[in-house]
Amino acid sequence: MPAQETAQFVLESIKAFASTSFLNRLPAPEEGFIFDPPLVQFADGDDPVFLEYHEVVNPSHLTPRQALAQAYGANPDDMPKHLSVISWILPITSRTRQSNRQQTKGPSRRWAYTRWYGEKFNEALREHVVKLLTEKGYLAAAPVLQPYFKTFTSEKGHYSNWSERHIAYAAGLGTFSLSDGFITERGIAHRCGSVVTNLALPASPRTASNHYSNCLFYVNHKCLACIRRCPAGAITERGHDKIKCSEYIDSEIGYLKEEYGVEEIGCGLCQTKVPCEFKIPVRKSNT
Repeated sequence: MPAQETAQFVLESIKAFASTSFLNRLPAPEEGFIFDPPLVQFADGDDPVFLEYHEVVNPSHLTPRQALAQAYGANPDDMPKHLSVISWILPITSRTRQSNRQQTKGPSRRWAYTRWYGEKFNEALREHVVKLLTEKGYLAAAPVLQPYFKTFTSEKGHYSNWSERHIAYAAGLGTFSLSDGFITERGIAHRCGSVVTNLALPASPRTASNHYSNCLFYVNHKCLACIRRCPAGAITERGHDKIKCSEYIDSEIGYLKEEYGVEEIGCGLCQTKVPCEFKIPVRKSNT
């Protein structure tokens, strides 16, 4: 099958799963989809940008070759010559975004459900893509679901050895923001995921001029919307203070986990009621 046809097959399979899986539905008392149709793009598994992540993220950050090799208990040098990374964005629905725009201290119930149940769906999507590929005879692994996936804490805050946002950047899906979020053509309000495989897929181009080019602040230095939205004061013109953000979530809105019946919480205020909520604000968009 030609590479473009293969890419279309993967894209349609991911979109079909999102449209039919009951896991992509909000539980009562809410209703409706958790996510809109996914954005899907691909990266070359040996793109040099993955080596840059050893410095940008942390030396522990895995390359796709290392991630797939560890999943199969193999040496990276013994992996197939060509590897691909499938990366996707799960845009949060307008109804959920609208509910969170009204908030000033913590998330709406719909937003909290999206953070908790939405990631459960994201995990199922990762498993679905891996199964889809392995049943066709390919090697495939979702690094975030592997036993080797780990999160760490440093003086700057939390980080992991496989950053889904950085993988999405490698696949040309968007750029980073002042708030540490990731701005795609569908904006900053989303979840993202990825799978590494030896299925040959055409690498999507990275068209952004730099890794902040979708963020209005870095274009005009006037947009301070996410700074004003942050109830923790964790975002300044110098960037995002992960420690301050985490402390606020634990001390000020942690009680919402019990109230909403979820095991993780995040306010998401910096992702709503901002110019980049559902589009790239530095250019005209019809979304």
